[in-house]
Amino acid sequence: MVGAARYGAVQALMDSLLHDVRNPLNAMAIHLEVLSEKLKAETGQVPASQEKNLKAMREQIQRVDGILRLFSDFIVSRGAAAGEMDLSEATTRALGVMSHEARKRRIQTQVAVEAGVQVRLADTSELGFFLVQALLRAFRRVESGGSVRVTVRAEGAVAVLEVEDSGGEGPMDPPDTVAALGLRCAQLGVDLHLRAGTCRLIFPRA
Repeated sequence: MVGAARYGAVQALMDSLLHDVRNPLNAMAIHLEVLSEKLKAETGQVPASQEKNLKAMREQIQRVDGILRLFSDFIVSRGAAAGEMDLSEATTRALGVMSHEARKRRIQTQVAVEAGVQVRLADTSELGFFLVQALLRAFRRVESGGSVRVTVRAEGAVAVLEVEDSGGEGPMDPPDTVAALGLRCAQLGVDLHLRAGTCRLIFPRA
């Protein structure tokens, strides 16, 4: 399946790429602190006019590092053990990862996430994959200015993630992508339900 092969290729390369990008960030952070010490000179303090610039650079380095960490959590699967995950918290973080895409497409995102919904997964590192796939599907289907509604709720012994979009009949899902997602869901005990404007994932509750 082409979709599964592409996802596998991304997995193989992304972890190395993120590592290579974060190394220069760490080096910049170190050199920034060295520069800060040199600027203190004999007074023991960085001049106010330069401290503002140093503070801005620190904040931007931390911001980029945080984005990379978050991206890594949702894209790179490291084969974790079975366990429990907070679906509510993971969904909120996934929406943060996708926020740029939503802004770029001018998509109105409506969120109804019930707090503290815990789920069980045979591989906890794959929860991010499911969330990003469901959100990307909705974003691809809606036109600029459309809307996407994301719901997380507990229903008895299961937890439901539902992503609804305003795309109507919209474009058809690529068969290989659906097959790859369906296969992974089946392997991890997650029920997948797809129809034109809805992607529903049903997880066993913890």
